[in-house]
Amino acid sequence: MKAINDFKAFILRGNVVDLAVGIVIGAAFGALVTALVKDLITPLIAAIGGKPDFSALYFTIHGSRFLIGDFINALISFVILAAVIFFFVVRPVNGFIQRSKTEPPPDPTTRDCPYCLSIIPIQATKCMYCTSDVPGVEMEEEGEEEEDLVGTEAGTDKEA
Repeated sequence: MKAINDFKAFILRGNVVDLAVGIVIGAAFGALVTALVKDLITPLIAAIGGKPDFSALYFTIHGSRFLIGDFINALISFVILAAVIFFFVVRPVNGFIQRSKTEPPPDPTTRDCPYCLSIIPIQATKCMYCTSDVPGVEMEEEGEEEEDLVGTEAGTDKEA
C-alpha cells in the first residue's frame, strides 16, 4: 500500500503534471507545424524550384532508394518549429525572467574619499592618498562592539 501512495504522490507532483501537459501540447503543436510545412510551405518552395512535392524526391544508389524529399520536409518542419519555440517561447520567457529579477546589488568593497575622490576600501578611516581622516561606514553585519567604534569620529562619542 505504501508503494501505491508513493506512486500517487509522485504522479501528482506539480512538475510531473506540468511536464505531461507540455508534452501533449508540444505534440499537438508539432503536428500543426508539420501540416503547415506539408500543405503550405513545401508547395510554395516547390513552385519556385519546379517540383510539385518534395516527398517524391529520391535518389538511387545500387538499387537502394533514398527518399530525400521526406527528409527535406522533416528538416523544414524542424527549423520552423525551432524558430517558433525560440522566438515565441524562449526569448519572451528569458525577457520576463530578466525583468522580474530583483537581486540586491552586491555589497560594495570600496568607496570614494570625500576629500580627494580617490577609491579607498570601505572600512578605511584614513585615505591612503591624501591622508585625510575619513568618517567610518557603519557595517550592519558586524558585531555590536564594532558598531560603537565605527560611530566615533576623532575621539568623540557619537551621541555627543
